[in-house]
Amino acid sequence: MKKIVFLCSGRGSNFRAVVEHIRARKFDVEIAGLISDKTDAGALELAKSFGVPTFTIPFEKYRQEKEKFHLEMEKLLVELAPHLIVTAGYMRILPTAIINRFVNRMINIHPSLLPSFKGLKAIEQAIDYGVRYTGCTTHFVEEGMDSGAIILQSIVEILPNSTVSDLTAKIHAEEHKILPLSVEYFLTDRIEVSGRKVIIRE
Repeated sequence: MKKIVFLCSGRGSNFRAVVEHIRARKFDVEIAGLISDKTDAGALELAKSFGVPTFTIPFEKYRQEKEKFHLEMEKLLVELAPHLIVTAGYMRILPTAIINRFVNRMINIHPSLLPSFKGLKAIEQAIDYGVRYTGCTTHFVEEGMDSGAIILQSIVEILPNSTVSDLTAKIHAEEHKILPLSVEYFLTDRIEVSGRKVIIRE
């Protein structure tokens, strides 16, 4: 049985989408926990409602000791021993030590068509730049920001009257499709990584 752990900082809508997909498909998977860097993250209550163990390592407590924060995170992840980590709206950059422990075993979702518009406010970046299409991307986590091998992407059109609010809603809807699928492909051993290319086997 494979084990999966989530890292979340926000409401947890992508966490919900993945958990509901896993349970609907009846995959033989243990959801070993949800870890948050915020004590008030909505994802924590959501996880509890699903019966998923929750863990909090509050960043505010370690603001002056970031290295200690990352060591606590690494220690907890090692204890939970997941096959897969999903960073679903987790707003911290992970340190090299954690990334190296879980090479090609950490999946992130980003609200743009990478490699365009990396980092924060990706949706605002796309609107400001004037592109006609944006979307979302799932990718493996590596040391560069939003630079890991791409798994899946979904396209969203930016209409002349698009606002940040309605474009965000459209992109979230697509995220809730491609993140669960990406997790499914990993859990069912359908993903092969060759350099920067991700091959999804039928």
